[in-house]
Amino acid sequence: MIDPPIDKLIKKAPCRYALVCGLAKRAKELIALESGELEKSGLKAISHAAKEIYDGKIIVKI
Repeated sequence: MIDPPIDKLIKKAPCRYALVCGLAKRAKELIALESGELEKSGLKAISHAAKEIYDGKIIVKI
């Protein structure tokens, strides 16, 4: 299963394109920062970015 659920994640962005762009941008930021945040969570960058958007920590705008 995908966590967070994709049908609920889509509702967090104005459109699918904006969601994909926001996820990619945040994942690239996480990789570039090389903080221990990814290691602590045990998730890949894209999964961690999706969780942040789902939790409302990151807001996707057009």
